[in-house]
Amino acid sequence: MIRGVQGCRWDLVSLGEVMLRFDPGERRIVGARSFDVWEGGGEYNVARGLRRCFGLRTSIVTALVDNPVGRLVEDLMLQGGVGLDHVQWHEFDGIGRKARNGVYFLERGFGVRGGLGMMDRGATAISQMKPGDVDWDAIFKGEGARWFHTGGVMAALSESATAVVREAMQAAKRNGVVVSFDCNYRPSLWKSRGGRAGSVAVNRELMPLVDVLFGHEGDIAATLGEAAHGPVWHTLESYAPMAERVVAEFPNLKVIASTVRKPVTANRNGWSAFGWMGGETHEALKFDELEILDRVGGGDSFASGLIYGLLNGKGMKWSLDCGVAHGALAMTTAGDSSMATRAEVERLMSGGGAGTVR
Repeated sequence: MIRGVQGCRWDLVSLGEVMLRFDPGERRIVGARSFDVWEGGGEYNVARGLRRCFGLRTSIVTALVDNPVGRLVEDLMLQGGVGLDHVQWHEFDGIGRKARNGVYFLERGFGVRGGLGMMDRGATAISQMKPGDVDWDAIFKGEGARWFHTGGVMAALSESATAVVREAMQAAKRNGVVVSFDCNYRPSLWKSRGGRAGSVAVNRELMPLVDVLFGHEGDIAATLGEAAHGPVWHTLESYAPMAERVVAEFPNLKVIASTVRKPVTANRNGWSAFGWMGGETHEALKFDELEILDRVGGGDSFASGLIYGLLNGKGMKWSLDCGVAHGALAMTTAGDSSMATRAEVERLMSGGGAGTVR
């Protein structure tokens, strides 16, 4: 049961790292001489999409170092409208030896050349967050929240970050807040923590605290202990048994939502999703070949669209379609975050074309 709006300051609170992304545009990183910058982070992107596209009240729990880069990230987040009441600021030691702000560089890819990302996020402020640093009961009970979202990226940052994720989930459950978790496996983050096997161990440890599980096919399969890249569920008939296996092992799950992406080229992908709720499986709106400008953040925008639908009692099929449409639109603009409007999402859901709106 989702809490009502009354008595809740926040529709959703997210926990995760927010980094500064350097985007070389149409160039490659190694040959670039200028970059656009964006703020981004898996858990943050969900909160931003819900705020900017769907008009809900969201907040991010994160940590930044108080220097010009950190304040630039703050300025970008202010434009996104997400509440910054729960940002923890760390003192800058002059060179970033004690703590730093995370940055990453990302090429978009084109045609047969895939995208390329390079992270520079070691010893960041949020990776040093420890249990007890955040008063979760004050947020979930005192301020009031309806939904809490976090994921595998936050859990991967450090062992103490994993402990903070667990602490936050436990507090959310204690206060009747819906908990969603996006598996979001990143090989670079788990390289020193056991790779895919280490990620699976953490995911399975956290799974009993999750109400709504997000992930693409490989993430969901791996969480079950199956091959990370198979089987591939491209039909409702093949997806349903997987969902049943997940719920049989983790009966606390209320919703499972899995994106399905079939790359044709770097900028042309098949894009859809499947979902399970209340014993029924559903297939979402489907794009056989979606043209993509920047694929980063598509899954996060899917999650925010689905959460919006469920928070508003729209049902699983409508919520899945909303997520797929929102994710599709997010991938037509540069940057990690959605720049779509709710009207654009609903137009695409109803079959609206790509003609110019005047």
